[in-house]
Amino acid sequence: MAVAPAPYTEKTDEQQAITEMVRQFADEQILPNAEHYDHEDAFPEPIVEQMKELGLFGVTIPEEYGGMGLDLTTYAMIVEELSRGWISISGVVNTHFIGSYLLMKFGNEEQRQKYLPRMATGEIRAAFSLSEPELGSDVQAIKTSAKKGEDGKYEINGQKMWVTNGLRSDLVFVLVKTDPNAEKAHRGMTCFIAEKSPGAGENTGELAGLNVPPQLKKMGYKGVESTELVFDSYRCPAENILGGEDAGLNKGFSQMMDALEVGRVNVAARGVGIAQRALELALKYSQERKTFGKPIAEHQAIQFKLADMATQVDAARLLTLRAARLKDAGERSDLEAGMAKLFASEAGRFCVEESFRIHGGYGYSKEYEIERLYRDAPLLLIGEGTSEIQRMVIGRKLLQRHKI
Repeated sequence: MAVAPAPYTEKTDEQQAITEMVRQFADEQILPNAEHYDHEDAFPEPIVEQMKELGLFGVTIPEEYGGMGLDLTTYAMIVEELSRGWISISGVVNTHFIGSYLLMKFGNEEQRQKYLPRMATGEIRAAFSLSEPELGSDVQAIKTSAKKGEDGKYEINGQKMWVTNGLRSDLVFVLVKTDPNAEKAHRGMTCFIAEKSPGAGENTGELAGLNVPPQLKKMGYKGVESTELVFDSYRCPAENILGGEDAGLNKGFSQMMDALEVGRVNVAARGVGIAQRALELALKYSQERKTFGKPIAEHQAIQFKLADMATQVDAARLLTLRAARLKDAGERSDLEAGMAKLFASEAGRFCVEESFRIHGGYGYSKEYEIERLYRDAPLLLIGEGTSEIQRMVIGRKLLQRHKI
């Protein structure tokens, strides 16, 4: 046993400094304003502008392209803190992060030079699009298609659904079918970098053919828009195939699945963040609210709830950080990312509901923050693959790794 062990810490000095900065930002700028933007379902422009100043849109983008060059683990810590403030804020950077990841891993140098420096500053923002009106989990059933024309450009036709940042983004990383005759459907799909005019419902000029209907109205996850995208003879240059035409044509499915792996770590971190906030609210309220002559926190039934919540928060955080650290180390993390996403999203729902119960009737009132969390938490059970899909992924990967 070591005589003088170093103090235990889960974070490096750099990670500690960054997360403290983001937590202060959440406490001072996000939490005091979240109720207003949620109620109005309005985009939090002033908060997003401050995020640009803090460099939060370029956290994982390499320094050579103007970003911070930080790893996935540090990014997950940042997402937790943002989500603790309001998960819609983390949604603003989530699809942007996935887009930058796709460029860094699969894009060619010309594409990286063209987009990453402006993505790092938040000058342009990215969206990510898989789902369609008739498909969610069954990605191989994609109908949106692209056909190459005589001028070398690809004409994209089809409809996409549930696109976060679909209106205000400048780029959409969109998966479409390019080889309808492929023996296996996933081998005939390509990821295009579709450029669009941010904020425009109907694009014109060279961007004509990509239209954004009015944003979808949702139970929660307000402030950040979720939209449909309608591609109607939208023409996309061959050089906008992710990785270039030679390297990227019909390779889109594997690229997107790789991105979903880091996306699941992202969603897991969001689950940890909302669970952490629910625990904080429960701890505060239970020590203030009195029944039978004493704070309800002194009742064993409430202490049991707090104990279960705190345990789930810590377990979810550890699973999330393990998945992120494995990815950073260049090791397979599909199983671990699925576990983290499954557990953390369910923990987010559980902790929010337990906090809601602790608040009693007041939890049902819009006067209390837990009401908003109660509407936001269910999103995490669906985004980046439902809990049922995660269980399928986990089961399949377990059998692959332990084949006899």
